[in-house]
Amino acid sequence: MNERFERARSVLSQCERLVDGVWSYLRSQCAKDGRVSGKKLDEHQLASYDAAFSAAELAAAHAGLDYADKVAAAKGEDGAAYERALALVFCAEAVANLRGRLGARPGDYGLGHGDVAAVVDSAEARALAESEGSSANLARVGDMVAAREGSSGVSMLDERCEMMRDTFRQVANDVVAPLAEEVHRHDLLIPDAILSQIKELGCFGLSIPERYGGLQDDDAEDSLGMIVVTEELSRGSLGAAGSLITRPEILARALLAGGTEAQKKHWLPKLAAGEPLCAVAVTEPDYGSDVAAMKLKAEKVEGGYKLDGAKTWCTFGGKAGVYLVLARTNPDPSLGHKGLSVFMVEKPSFDGHDFEYTQPEAEGGGTISGRAIATIGYRGMHSYETFFDNYFVPDENLLGGPDGEGKGFYYIMAGFAGGRIQTAGRAIGVMQAAFEAAVTYAGERKVFGHPIADYQLTKVKLARMAANLCACRQFTYAVGELMDKGEAKIEPSLVKLFTCRVAEWLTREAMQIHGGMGYAEETAVSRYFVDARVLSIFEGAEETLALKVVARSLIEGAKA
Repeated sequence: MNERFERARSVLSQCERLVDGVWSYLRSQCAKDGRVSGKKLDEHQLASYDAAFSAAELAAAHAGLDYADKVAAAKGEDGAAYERALALVFCAEAVANLRGRLGARPGDYGLGHGDVAAVVDSAEARALAESEGSSANLARVGDMVAAREGSSGVSMLDERCEMMRDTFRQVANDVVAPLAEEVHRHDLLIPDAILSQIKELGCFGLSIPERYGGLQDDDAEDSLGMIVVTEELSRGSLGAAGSLITRPEILARALLAGGTEAQKKHWLPKLAAGEPLCAVAVTEPDYGSDVAAMKLKAEKVEGGYKLDGAKTWCTFGGKAGVYLVLARTNPDPSLGHKGLSVFMVEKPSFDGHDFEYTQPEAEGGGTISGRAIATIGYRGMHSYETFFDNYFVPDENLLGGPDGEGKGFYYIMAGFAGGRIQTAGRAIGVMQAAFEAAVTYAGERKVFGHPIADYQLTKVKLARMAANLCACRQFTYAVGELMDKGEAKIEPSLVKLFTCRVAEWLTREAMQIHGGMGYAEETAVSRYFVDARVLSIFEGAEETLALKVVARSLIEGAKA
């Protein structure tokens, strides 16, 4: 097994060098006066997009191998046979996927057919494919998956994280799951039974330091703990529980990055207690992920600002008592993101799919209103179109105070880093639920006299699902640890990009294993499928992450 592992690592390293060459080529094509030109980068979008996914998938493969090594060190080679098998299957698939991306049109990446073949069709790569990617091996691993009833590998988390996992798994099983289908089928708001439990356990304070009333150590971040909690709640329901702590995560990180000490002392204890609940208002109807082009106007008036304009996809906007709003304080469009600021905008909490509130005349008499957007999944949270009409916000609610004006883009980006890794945790939770359902159904459903788990194609599906779930989980944990050390750069975007795409595929496979019952609303796997679809769209659409964040960063850092 060690020999097979060494071969896999060698092939992965060669693949990474090949992708590094792509970044260098793209730099040569896109650099202008030593800087990457956005216009030139747009002329190489497909190559940049493919290379970004390749970089993310290779990073996930390394995380899977590292995890299997940890299991072997703790339990011996025999005790790590399952984890080793999953890691090797994923590596073989990653190399095959790289061949498919780069081999079809190597010229787009500055490569020749021989350059690609020298890596993905080398003797080592062929041996990896033949031993780990063969149908016989995939079926063998599929048998191992079925025997483990939904496990994608042993946990290597510490005692604290295991305790958190056990606690929130029980909450997901006992409180969330029994209500999840009703919330989804009838498009209900999140029940108070779930909200009160989340508040009681301190979930909203997971990313808030203890000195401000949260659960996080004052001198250390705890992204890993937050991921584990998110994963378990999302396994119960993405829309009714798993996404509840995303917005507090974003607000807390933005406040910690740019808030004054007075703002931190005022807002962070409230957010930690879930009083008020919160929402984020960044996206606008005409601009989507193009943050720098936002137009919602914040006009300076005596004692504060008046907001005018619209935001969309403000998740939990009705129940929220405070919005984190990105607005343009400097009307000069040439300033781009440098003309943006962030406000803590207060409003009453509303139940229902619509709301409207007019301030007292003494506070300015402005209006904020909202309408829930009907969606195919992700129900419970509800996302709102929100409209501001001369809505007054006092000076003290400008994040960072007077010095924070024009710095809103950077504060929002600090918040989104946490939101992206947390979204990867959400994806893992949804995948785990779908995977468990698929394994159970495959063992129970009989076709032509045999459980469908006995057929080769089902075994292959289960093997691939387990391998991808394991790699995504360990990639997410590894990035969470990097964030806690203050060493993460583009990694949260990489893991969000890849894990959310895999969630869409894996839930589709789980649905397919269920056959006709998978398409029935009465089966939970149909909910997992429609919920997973949103993961690649929100908290940074995959195209924006791939092109504007991952590709741009890696091109800028490539060797000339």
